[in-house]
Amino acid sequence: MNLKDWTSVKWVFLLSGLLCAGGVYAQQDTAIHQHAFSLQQALDYAKQHNVQVKNALLDIQVQQQVNREVTGRAYPQISASASTTYNPAVATQVIPNFISPAMYQVLIAEGVKDGNGNPIQMPGDFGFIAAQFGTKFGASAGVSLSQILFDGQVFVGLQARKTLIKFSEKQAEITEETIRANIAKIYYQLVAGKTQIGLIDANIALLEKLQHDTKVMYENGFAEQLDMDKISVQLANLHTEKESALTQIQNGFLGLKALMGMPVKDALTLTDEITDDKIKEGILDTGGFDYTQRRDFQYADLGIKLGEYDLKRYKLAKLPTLSLNGYYNKNAQRNKFDFFGKGEWFDISAITLQLQIPIFTGFSANARIAQANLALQKSINQREALKISIDSEIETARNTFTTAIKTLDYQKKNMALAQTVFDQTQKKFEIGTGSNTEITQAQTDLKAAQTNYITALYNAIIAKIDYTKATGKL
Repeated sequence: MNLKDWTSVKWVFLLSGLLCAGGVYAQQDTAIHQHAFSLQQALDYAKQHNVQVKNALLDIQVQQQVNREVTGRAYPQISASASTTYNPAVATQVIPNFISPAMYQVLIAEGVKDGNGNPIQMPGDFGFIAAQFGTKFGASAGVSLSQILFDGQVFVGLQARKTLIKFSEKQAEITEETIRANIAKIYYQLVAGKTQIGLIDANIALLEKLQHDTKVMYENGFAEQLDMDKISVQLANLHTEKESALTQIQNGFLGLKALMGMPVKDALTLTDEITDDKIKEGILDTGGFDYTQRRDFQYADLGIKLGEYDLKRYKLAKLPTLSLNGYYNKNAQRNKFDFFGKGEWFDISAITLQLQIPIFTGFSANARIAQANLALQKSINQREALKISIDSEIETARNTFTTAIKTLDYQKKNMALAQTVFDQTQKKFEIGTGSNTEITQAQTDLKAAQTNYITALYNAIIAKIDYTKATGKL
């Protein structure tokens, strides 16, 4: 694979990853700003402007408000109410006739006789009376208070608040770490792109000099037109390759801006440099690696703690709950709507201490406890699997990086050797002891060595970032 083909694949892969991981952050601001960023400055900018990072930080604020909601359940709940009722037709109720028996009893006691002169007798059935109870208008106003004195689930919710905030914060850190890794990769590959363009320019300069020398020899009868044409073809290919590489680098800058959340119209300059020594700098020293250095492992730990709180919550749900409730109301009834004038308002108040003891819940409480316990075991299993995955990731990254460094050293030496061979072949050609075929082959070998070096440099950059991330140091 030549340099153009390799870089095309590389940039397409990276840009696809960027669009998936970072999203495109659209900006409406049309102002153009100049930015000259080191890698750290680029990371700081992305922390403030990348959409995924911003939303992860907002999730922390959402969790804070959820915590306030849970805390609110432990505070007294006070409410006020007021209502008025109009009864166009007051309800009529049929009740036993309790008035007539009393009247008959008085008449009998007084010895009153009927029209025939006979003592009055108590009838056997007095029937019913249709009566209306109530008024046309009614009004009520008052306040009520409720206070949880003991509820195990609420108390567990209060205990879990800090862990929930840490859980959201760790999730934001993981999101930010992923963005940081992608930014670091694309940043350093763009920096390395300068080396790529420099090597292409150097090859163009060599061929232009060779073209000039060949032309002189052709004019003096020591070279053929075919030799001139071969060099022209090579020069055309190099110019085309340079244009393609420059376009790919420009697209790389667009991808980096999108990942950082920077407006596309802004100008971005990268100030950091990448060297072989910087790539190798103390990176293989794990420094006593511990799983807790990894943010995803910290996240898994917090998930287990939340699972323990969940299990505790369902267990405490089987305990009795105690609450205090009270209200104070004033009621009034009128046949006219004149509640703001004269008239009685009657007091109604009550204080209730309620103890609720769960006796049988159809085994649902036990089922919830069992589910929470199984979910907790799954979280513990996932954490153990994560350890194995981390071990494998670190070893793979170490092996890849070690190989990448060795390959980089080898390709750098090979490129220097190819340059020496080309220089010597060119001298032979200039004094007439070398052929055009030899110098063309030397130039082809030099370009291949340069391509292999750029490939090795790119691979070493990616391997370094992957290893740094695997060991929790990114």
